[in-house]
Amino acid sequence: MWLAILAGVLILGAVNFSIYQREQLLKHGRFVLLELAPVDPRSLMQGDYMALRFQVANQAFPNFQWGSQRATDEASAIAPDGALVVSVDQHQRAHFQRIAKRGEVLAPNELLMRYRIRNAQMKFATNAFFFEEGQAHLYEKARYGGFRVADNGEMLLSSMHAADYMLLQKQSDQ
Repeated sequence: MWLAILAGVLILGAVNFSIYQREQLLKHGRFVLLELAPVDPRSLMQGDYMALRFQVANQAFPNFQWGSQRATDEASAIAPDGALVVSVDQHQRAHFQRIAKRGEVLAPNELLMRYRIRNAQMKFATNAFFFEEGQAHLYEKARYGGFRVADNGEMLLSSMHAADYMLLQKQSDQ
């Protein structure tokens, strides 16, 4: 019985620590905008979420056919987990520079962005943005995903932004 209680306490501790780390990233992570890449319009809005793909993935791997059967075969040539180096401009937009190398020193305006390739799709923290029911019309204007990025490249999607960089949020939240 004591072993089960100890295991439960350890699991709860690990979950709470993970939540704490994500809250700290949202609070202290560097804010960066990633330009959205075109997504099949049929999958742009499905229920209460928006399918996402980012232009930086197309720039990093220009010949990769995301989401296709060919991409599934080609994915073995790309590291399934890695990082990109991006530069950040005055509007906080990220611009692809290169694939990161282990231990590389970054310039002051550069940062790492971790990616994962799963099912022939590149994910930067997520490949979907969830929103409240009935708010799809607001997020149809989205052109950028707003991320909070840690020094080690871990990221969390925190917001969606229009072409003029304005935060998209429902009227009652403004």
